[in-house]
Amino acid sequence: MSKVIINSFDDFAQLVGQQIGVSEYLEVSQERINLFADATLDHQWIHTDVERAKVESPYHSTIVHGYLTLSLLPYMWEQIIQVNNLKMMINYGMDKMKFGQAVLAGQKLRMVAHLHALNNLRGVAKAEIKFAIEIEGQPKKALEGIATFLYYFN
Repeated sequence: MSKVIINSFDDFAQLVGQQIGVSEYLEVSQERINLFADATLDHQWIHTDVERAKVESPYHSTIVHGYLTLSLLPYMWEQIIQVNNLKMMINYGMDKMKFGQAVLAGQKLRMVAHLHALNNLRGVAKAEIKFAIEIEGQPKKALEGIATFLYYFN
């Protein structure tokens, strides 16, 4: 898998409306779910109690926190794109975010990213990335939305 290399606003502009790339699959283990529960203080049994989930959950498994799925975006984004000549990059916001399907512990996720829009804000590149988090072997997406980043080039 090769990363898209961006060195300037003009490099970004050539990609508007196109798929930028696809990350590798990442397995979301029960250990990762438990660590996320500890970090966020969200220990709801549907995420952390494996034995109870087998019996009481409609999924017969624990499920990944929705916000854990969302938090994997930066990791997956780094696999897709390399932006050079930067002073800094800032997360600007999320739009039209929708959780489509629960992710079961042990399933694998990947991100597919498209450059939805690009604006030049007085020399700052405002990039709107349409993303989908896919579950390996599943037709429905785990998460879809538009992530907006501000890229300050040197």
